Order: sequence, then structure tokens, then C-alpha cells
Amino acid sequence: LNTYFLSACFGDKYMTLKPEEAVKLYKETYIKDYLKDLEPMYAKDEAEKEDSTSILAWYSYYKGIESHVQYYKKHLLVYRIDYNEYTGGAHGIYMSTFLNMDLRTLSPIRLDDIFVGEYQEALTDLLWNQLMADNKVATRQEVEDMGYTSTGDLEPTENFYLSPKGITFYYNIYEIAPYVMGPVEITLPYEIMSHLLSDDTMVLNEIRNEN
Repeated sequence: LNTYFLSACFGDKYMTLKPEEAVKLYKETYIKDYLKDLEPMYAKDEAEKEDSTSILAWYSYYKGIESHVQYYKKHLLVYRIDYNEYTGGAHGIYMSTFLNMDLRTLSPIRLDDIFVGEYQEALTDLLWNQLMADNKVATRQEVEDMGYTSTGDLEPTENFYLSPKGITFYYNIYEIAPYVMGPVEITLPYEIMSHLLSDDTMVLNEIRNEN
């Protein structure tokens, strides 16, 4: 499990390390890269500019990575990772990713494990319908007028999490909507997807029976 968690948090090159070693190396690498990329520019700006406050604000980078178990029941563990980073400019960037782990196989659950057949188009229609319902509108055009899909297409994403309520598809900032609208979560109840869901996924059957 730690191999998947470390890879999702820090990248594949950290996945074989112990968690403490991965955190230490990631921090040291971040600082090293920051100094390498920005120290020459900072020295130049400090020599040429009189306003030290603006200089400090521009070079005040930060990055935070936090993770926790969001849900755990029987053979399902949902792991959430939250990122928060600032590298200058008008605002920082934040995002969340999810791992749905099958504890029988100790491997992540993908959409192809949950759905059967050529499900993509039908699932996309369900996402559109739910997004319209969530925003209390009747047409896709009304949803688009609000700003949704202005930065990307609405389609099934592997960034989802399972819960007794259904499957929540999580779209980070900029994926399908502008920064100001924040992340978008669309939860599809299991009952409206029953014709698309696999009957052979034990973890899915367990959580559906929680309702």
C-alpha cells in the first residue's frame, strides 16, 4: 500500500523508499531545485530593486502535501491526497487526488474494473444530467453559460472516490471550470448506473450493500 501512496504523493522515483526517507528526500530536492532555479534571479532583483517587500512576495514559494484515509470498510480503502502550492503570480494552485484500493489485491480500482462494456458515452451523459440537476437547470447550454466545460470537456475521470452514496467524480481547478469556480464534484448514485456497473467487483458489491 505504501508503494502506491508514495508514488501518488511524490512520484514514482520515491515509491521504493520508506515513508520517512521519501519525505526527507522530497523536501531536500524541492529546496535544492528552488535554490538552483531562483537564487541567481533573486540576487539580480535584490541588486536592482529598492522595494524589498515585493521581492520577498515574489520569491515566497511553498508546497504542502497532506494525505489521509477518507473511507475504510471491509475490502475498500479510499486514500485522499491534497496538494497546495504557490510559485509566484496571482494565486496558488491546489488539487486533490484519490486512490480507491482493493485490499484483497492491494491494487487501485480503475473505471474499467467498475464498469462494463463501452460505458464511456453513457457515463458521460449521466455526468451531464447530474451536473444539470446539481445546478437546477434543464439544458447543457445553461450549465456551460455558468462556466462549466469552459476549460475542458466533461468526461469520466480516473480521479474518483467510492462511498456508500455512489461514485464521486472529482475535477480539480481548471479541468472543466475556471479557477474562481473551484473544484467540481459530481456524485452519481449507484442505482442510476446499475446497467453500467460490473457484478463481478466484490469491493463494489460490498459498498453498494452499505446503503
